[in-house]
Amino acid sequence: MKVAVMGAGAVGCYFGGMLARAGHPVTLIARPQHVQAIEREGLRLETKGFDERVRLAATTEPAGAKDADLVLFSVKSPGTEETGRQLMPFLRDDTLVLCLQNGVDNAERLRAVLPRHEVAAAVVYVATEMAGPGHLKHHGRGELVIEPARASERVAQALRDAGVPAEVSSNVRGALWLKLILNCAYNAISAIAQRPYGENVAGAGIWEVMHDVVDECVAVAQADGVQLPADPHLATRKLVESMPSQCSSTAQDLARRKPTEIDYLNGYVVRRGQALGIATPANRVLWALVKLIEGKH
Repeated sequence: MKVAVMGAGAVGCYFGGMLARAGHPVTLIARPQHVQAIEREGLRLETKGFDERVRLAATTEPAGAKDADLVLFSVKSPGTEETGRQLMPFLRDDTLVLCLQNGVDNAERLRAVLPRHEVAAAVVYVATEMAGPGHLKHHGRGELVIEPARASERVAQALRDAGVPAEVSSNVRGALWLKLILNCAYNAISAIAQRPYGENVAGAGIWEVMHDVVDECVAVAQADGVQLPADPHLATRKLVESMPSQCSSTAQDLARRKPTEIDYLNGYVVRRGQALGIATPANRVLWALVKLIEGKH
């Protein structure tokens, strides 16, 4: 498959890099410092199993997606609509755009600006960071759960062949909500403390705060008609076992003085709670504190 990665940060570079390593032609559409480093030396993929430099194309321009069979769409949630509009002129009619984004409504928002194209949501479970220009560091996991679409099975098989566990599920909405709940429990606390998950859960009262956050999220999800695919409290407990050294993407954004996605995580739960008449005080506090820190930058 010809693959383009729109917004090639830590998530996009991991999945794009794995597909390129397996022999697929991949173009990363990324920030200039990453493009320059990748053009010089390739993308460094540092994982627990290997540390290699993978050769692939890189550009700063949306035209890098021209004629792609698959676009991995991994921009930050606030940029979904604008980036979709930039991408539209370069998509074929049969290109599959796969959303690898945090939050639960990005695919829906992207379909609104790409009405003639097939957009599928995916749930991403991976711990990664950009350790430097053109240098992707993988801390753990790496699964994808993909929404059914015309090319979903083909894409899932290509990912599996590339060493990425991938499945197609008819309940991606529930899986997205479960991922949202995990993000709401972990991301803001990691951002406020600027520490990894394993250190944070050892703090006094932190598990109790996370339990309250999860309870609120579950109440909102149930009121919204979402069928969660697993016990969210158990999933929250188990997450730290698989990625204890991970700092959240929200923490990484604050550390780099960049805008966060908190409005699409805890903030989204607060807004949906308001619309559905459900109180979400724990989520509101975490959202407000991250916004306060974000405002200092």
